[in-house]
Amino acid sequence: MGGSDLQVLGTKLSPFSHRVEWALKLKSIDYEFVEEDLRNKSSLLLELNPVHKKIPVLIHGKKVISESLIILEYIDETWKDNPILPIDPLERAYARFWAKFVDEQLFQTANKALYSVGQDRAKALESMAEALQHLEGQIEGENGKKFFGGEKIGFLDIVIGWVAYWFTFAEEAADLNIIDSTKYPSFASWIINFLQVPVIKDNLPPPTELRRVCHMLRMKMEKNGKD
Repeated sequence: MGGSDLQVLGTKLSPFSHRVEWALKLKSIDYEFVEEDLRNKSSLLLELNPVHKKIPVLIHGKKVISESLIILEYIDETWKDNPILPIDPLERAYARFWAKFVDEQLFQTANKALYSVGQDRAKALESMAEALQHLEGQIEGENGKKFFGGEKIGFLDIVIGWVAYWFTFAEEAADLNIIDSTKYPSFASWIINFLQVPVIKDNLPPPTELRRVCHMLRMKMEKNGKD
């Protein structure tokens, strides 16, 4: 590891690592990225996150913070400029609620929809449609919103960001079109707006590598289903 006071331990293809990097870049905070091999986890990762043994991990001097949602809140509370969480307490509570919803429901059902077959996939697709409808309702309105927080990218946009980019490659590998712009027009518009933000657009994993990984996961799932 280098001599920087702030390091992010993660992987270049992980949407959870990118959450942390996006937040730091939106606040113009310098940091060092430490690439982790999840197939051969380093002693550093196992030492710093002995409970879950997962990335990302934020190292700030002698402080160690794990879990991407918790790291995002730590970043926002430590570096006050360019806040990503809403200032209003009620809006902050709503943002936290929907962030938890995204990680506990949307992400789980998306994985099942993309990497399962038969009845399991059918049920997951129904759950995913319901989850997306909830998010559509959060961003649509009388005048609509550019981002979930309003006119500027914020906490909830960062949390949902994996859907805007990673999910499209996974859909392609699974030969699915789940995020239909005719069913979720406001959410589809949000994806376009999100990917046009310079900090986001300039900090995404290479499409060829992400596509390769998604297709590999899909083929592995199909092979296991036949064994």
